[in-house]
Amino acid sequence: MTPTADAHGSSTSARIVLLTLATGQFLMALDSSVMNVSIATVAEDVDSTVTGIQGAITAYTLVMAMLMIPGGKVGALIGRKRAFMIGSVVYGCGSLTTALAPNLPVLLVGWSLLEGIGAALILPAIVALVAGNFAVERRPAAYGLVAAAGAVAIALGPLIGGVATTYFSWRWVFAGEVVIVLGILVLARRVTDAVPDTRPRIDLVGAFLSALGLGTFVFGVLRSSEWGWFRPKPDAPSWLGVSPVVWLVLAGLFLIWVFLRWEARLVRQGAEPLVDPALPANKQLTGGLTMFFFQYLVQMGVFFLVPLYLSVALGLSALQTGARILPLSLTLLAAAILIPRLLPDVSPRRVVRLGILAMFAGAVVLMAALDADAGPEIVTIPLLLIGLGMGALASQLGSVTVSAVPDEQSAEVGGIQNSVTNLGASIGTALAGSILIATMTTSFLTGVEQNPAVPDQVKSQANAQLQSGVPFLSDAQLKTALADADADAEVTDAALDANTEARIDGLRAALAILALSALLALFFTHRIPTVQPGSAKR
Repeated sequence: MTPTADAHGSSTSARIVLLTLATGQFLMALDSSVMNVSIATVAEDVDSTVTGIQGAITAYTLVMAMLMIPGGKVGALIGRKRAFMIGSVVYGCGSLTTALAPNLPVLLVGWSLLEGIGAALILPAIVALVAGNFAVERRPAAYGLVAAAGAVAIALGPLIGGVATTYFSWRWVFAGEVVIVLGILVLARRVTDAVPDTRPRIDLVGAFLSALGLGTFVFGVLRSSEWGWFRPKPDAPSWLGVSPVVWLVLAGLFLIWVFLRWEARLVRQGAEPLVDPALPANKQLTGGLTMFFFQYLVQMGVFFLVPLYLSVALGLSALQTGARILPLSLTLLAAAILIPRLLPDVSPRRVVRLGILAMFAGAVVLMAALDADAGPEIVTIPLLLIGLGMGALASQLGSVTVSAVPDEQSAEVGGIQNSVTNLGASIGTALAGSILIATMTTSFLTGVEQNPAVPDQVKSQANAQLQSGVPFLSDAQLKTALADADADAEVTDAALDANTEARIDGLRAALAILALSALLALFFTHRIPTVQPGSAKR
């Protein structure tokens, strides 16, 4: 398989190709964060509930998770560029459908189904197209910028969603995505593609098993906040006395094992597998994928917790919350772009380790700075550190994973890579949320229990009614709820004090888990190479 053109031969062409692929990555990541600040407004506009809209977001994540590996194989079948462009068209149709959606079913078709299918074609193709359009020595910088574009989209999402919802309509966000898709299709003409020497075939059984396994696993993780990780929450279903989350995760892992066994069987028979079963034995590839998993676990956990602190605990608007997250984008972009440019021969392992330590330090600093009297300014230094770490990882990991295999397997690796990042993001958000609520509940109930101003009857009611978890409420929301319950002044003051302390305790506990996850990642960095791909030092 040989490239039909070489984008790195022309500086202008290379910039256009990089802009096209980075814009595609930006667009895919934007959708997962832009509407979180507008869920209530969207629900009202389409005559649904907040739960219904959250279900649409969950369905979008599930569709992507299920189709990412088959989507990578489709790129190998029809060509990466063609998969990228078809995916863009499907995604654009989904965005247009969502922008015009009169009700929840149409929203589900546009946002969850069509955009999910489009993303499953686009994201693996981006990984392969970077490999096909840039020389080996230029790939770290290219992958770094593409990955940074996705992370910046997540950081800017609340700000963009807040501006659109406040001054225009959430529908304009999706209409804007259609315009961006049209721009991508125009620019994509400069992207070159590799012509496959042979026409691959898609393993339909493997595609079904991988989709079912990944979908079951991710669905279980996404339901953990409502059902509980192990012990079922009150009014939640239980199977043999255990939360369904446990069984779904185990079933997902079993199906993935069956999928890998099926792929190995195909190889023994001389047939073409969906995923090469020898890939898990590739030390460099699994090292890069592990780092991707931990990066997205910590990254999405932080993006869940920090906006929660700013918007709910401190009462900042969506615009103010988005502005406070912007410092992260600055160091992220700086690290992703400047490290490959200024240090082209630096050890990838060293950069990855320093990046993980920067993310760990950011989480620890934020955890230490959190206080009942703290203001929004305390997030600035931690976010600068976390952004620096994310940018350092982004500058190396894409090149590490793709250089571990021949170029003809780059789309296959792209599908696996995006499946791993999807798993990391889902687990990071769910883990941070569950630790936050569990710690808040314990802290709140303890604070109420130990306060002599709260009558025993109120204490027993609180214990009975809040077993499933204390909601993350602002002081204004709690005051309204207490007023509706006709609580007296002493009980109100005690509840407000307990809520303030519980919020801080919950945020600290969740950040501690993310910091520990970053430290855990350090134990797997030995699989990252010490020399850059294409370097003469081997």
